[in-house]
Amino acid sequence: MTQRTETSDIPSEKTEWEAATFRRLVAHLQERTDVQNIDMMNLTGFCRNCLSRWYREAAQARGTELSDVDARVAVYGMPYDAWKARYQNEATPAQQAQFVEAIKQHE
Repeated sequence: MTQRTETSDIPSEKTEWEAATFRRLVAHLQERTDVQNIDMMNLTGFCRNCLSRWYREAAQARGTELSDVDARVAVYGMPYDAWKARYQNEATPAQQAQFVEAIKQHE
């Protein structure tokens, strides 16, 4: 296996690698329904909703209109309301307090 160290040395397949990585991330998040969006926000500064918004924005930047509903289905694997009803827990006061502090770091 060849190790690449310079950006100019990255082959044209980079977009394919990135797309495969994105698909794997989405599949992982669809499997890990125990991971709450607020926990993701508190730790990373983004959640499934952010990822679906970025997906929609990328489509629009390339000339394809995509609704929030369709973008969320692409990320959640189902309509957001169904995911929310099935998997989302009420945020605890501790999670909410951590969220207020975390948002300050990611602004």
